[in-house]
Amino acid sequence: MRSKDIALVALFAAIMVVLGFFPLIELPLVPAPFTAQTLGVMLAGSVLGARRGGSAILLFVVLVAIGLPVLPGGRGGLGVIMGVTGGFVLAYPVGAFVVGLLTELCWRRYNLALALLCNAVGGALVLYAIGIPWMAVVGGLPLGRAFTGSVVFLPGDAAKVVVASLAAVAVRRAYPLVEPRERAGA
Repeated sequence: MRSKDIALVALFAAIMVVLGFFPLIELPLVPAPFTAQTLGVMLAGSVLGARRGGSAILLFVVLVAIGLPVLPGGRGGLGVIMGVTGGFVLAYPVGAFVVGLLTELCWRRYNLALALLCNAVGGALVLYAIGIPWMAVVGGLPLGRAFTGSVVFLPGDAAKVVVASLAAVAVRRAYPLVEPRERAGA
């Protein structure tokens, strides 16, 4: 990695820490809270691309794992990762990577509609696909209950998808950081 890449990775890991300062919002029906940090996952992937975005969020997860209180409510440590919400935390770098990969694949014609799709798939769907089953297993919940209980996250996550997408399109116009990825056979 070049020093510019390292600086960007560190910057977005720091943005994730700052988003952790937003208060923890407990929701009914599920043992996982609503946080602003999924916005950081989407921003990292859509602004930095797959490799740098995924690396930034992986660095953040390492900070959580070593016990720094960087999650909302001052939480951190392996206990959080092995707990009910750990699947979501572990899914963060995967989500950022997927957002970044999709963004790179459609970079040449990237617009708000594509940004919304990339952020929804990587920043919400991927996180749900990993976090909900983890929550069900660790929390001793039936998968169906964990899934239906997670519906309460949809309005907030939809708003975060919109905010991240608007920001990504604006950054693309002003100061593009993502490099297009060529499709196989294209």
